[in-house]
Amino acid sequence: MKILIIGEYCIDRFIYGECNRICPEAPVPVFNPVKSKNNDGMAKNVFNNFKSLLPNSSVDFITNKNKITKTRFVDIKTNQMLLRMDDNDFALKFTGLDQLGEYDAVLISDYNKGFLNENDIKFLVNKYPLTFIDSKKVFGKWLNKASFVKINQSEYEKNKENLISYKGQLIVTLGEKGVQWNNITHPPSRQAEVSDLSGAGDTFFAAFVYHYLSNQDVSKAINFAQDCSLQVIEKKGVVIVKNNLDT
Repeated sequence: MKILIIGEYCIDRFIYGECNRICPEAPVPVFNPVKSKNNDGMAKNVFNNFKSLLPNSSVDFITNKNKITKTRFVDIKTNQMLLRMDDNDFALKFTGLDQLGEYDAVLISDYNKGFLNENDIKFLVNKYPLTFIDSKKVFGKWLNKASFVKINQSEYEKNKENLISYKGQLIVTLGEKGVQWNNITHPPSRQAEVSDLSGAGDTFFAAFVYHYLSNQDVSKAINFAQDCSLQVIEKKGVVIVKNNLDT
C-alpha cells in the first residue's frame, strides 16, 4: 500500500527551566533555562508516528520548506508551560499538486498555516478515494468527499453547521471523555496521569489511520488510537508512540 502524508511541519522546541522568584518589575515569574529539547511537530509528528507503527510501509511525506518553530517555556519541576512563542508562523504554499502520483491512502494534516488552501484539499479528496483529514480550517463543502474527518471537541462546536452536508466518517476526540463516532462515545481504556498534551492529536490521527488500514474496523481503530495517545501524554514533550499495543 502506498501512502501520502501531506501538511505543515514545525520544530517543537521545549525549554525547561526553574521559576524560583517573581520579577520585581512585573508580577511574572523569572525563568532560568536549564535544558532544551527539539522535536518534529505538526504533520511531521504524524509521519514519525505512522512510520514508528508501520516501519516498512511505503510513505511519502510532503511539507513546507520554510522553518516554523514553536518554543515552549516549561517549569522543570511541575512541567507547567508558562509561555509559547511561535516563529515564522506561516508556510509557503504548496504548488506541486499536478505532479502527485498515485496513492492508496492520503493523510492531510492541515494546520492552516497556508501550505494547503481549501481548493488544494478539495483536489486531493476528489483525486484519491481514501482520504483522512485533520484540519484547523473552518470547514466547507470542499471536504465533503473526504473519507474520514478527525477533529477535537472545540473544533466540532465551531463547525457543527458546516458539517451538516458531510456524509463521510466524522471522528470527534473529547479529551478524557473519549472519542465520539457514529453517535457513540468510545471511552478510553483507562485514566491517564497527564504530563504533556503536546502532539497527542497527531499521535491519535496517525495511530487511527494505521490501525484502520490494517483492520478496516473503525471502532477498533479508535480504541487503538486512544491507547496510543495515552501512552504519549503521560510523558514530557512530543513523544513518538511505540507499537507495543497492537494485538
